[in-house]
Amino acid sequence: MFTHQKPLQFTARPDAPDPAFARRFQEVLGGKWGEMTVAMQYLYQGWNCRLPGKYKDMLMSIGTEELSHVEMITTMIDQLLDKAPPMAPDDTTGSTQASEFGQQNPQQTIVNGGGAYPHDSNGVPWSGAFVTASGNLMADFHLNVTAEMQGRLQVARLFHMTDDQGVKDLIRFLVTRDHMHQMQWLSAIEELKADGLDGVPTPEAFPLEEEFDEFSHTFIQASDGEAATEGSWASGPAPDGRGDFRSALIEAHGQIPELAPGDPRLYGTQELQETKGLIDKAKDADRKSVV
Repeated sequence: MFTHQKPLQFTARPDAPDPAFARRFQEVLGGKWGEMTVAMQYLYQGWNCRLPGKYKDMLMSIGTEELSHVEMITTMIDQLLDKAPPMAPDDTTGSTQASEFGQQNPQQTIVNGGGAYPHDSNGVPWSGAFVTASGNLMADFHLNVTAEMQGRLQVARLFHMTDDQGVKDLIRFLVTRDHMHQMQWLSAIEELKADGLDGVPTPEAFPLEEEFDEFSHTFIQASDGEAATEGSWASGPAPDGRGDFRSALIEAHGQIPELAPGDPRLYGTQELQETKGLIDKAKDADRKSVV
């Protein structure tokens, strides 16, 4: 069950309208790393979580908070789209109107009547394909860290694209919460390990005897960049605690692919043969397989 309180989690009030920035602000509302994505991602991870207790409860809490961020940004965009001050009496060139509408997303006025919508800054609709809820908390929490890092990166960039103090204050709040959420997910990852629920490699429960040992700790040099092996990923202890990294040049371990002739009824390009006879044989093979 969800309830709603009228007051916003934080003040969302610009000093003045700014249709151009309203368009930019759409990115952190309906873009790939926007608030719509993290709200739906955390809620679906929580709704689908089959492990009752602190992890499920935490997911539901943060997902619901992110919905409040959707509301704050929507409210801010709506106000940024409010009508600009009246045109000056001596403005005969229409420059005020041009500055008001020239840089904004026309759909915000034509389609939405001066409101925000779940689209990015180019007007591309938000997609449920941005949401990941795999059922594996370790995998999901690592992605959630990335989502908060990308979200914080984008609002930090937006901070330098406006001089409006009211907008800057909201961005400061969003940056602050993204900071907290990054630490939250990193802490949750360590807690999953401490609780013995999963680890690296994820999923840890997959039987290691099914892996090929010769490839499990080998950094493969597949580029001529000589510095690639200078990192800790190419030598020294591996994070899974099961051995040391090594490096090796890429080499072929498989066969040279040679495919059988295709079904002649598909008329693919292949060696010239008596096509009608092959088609009859293919049809006969199909009939026998049905019988």
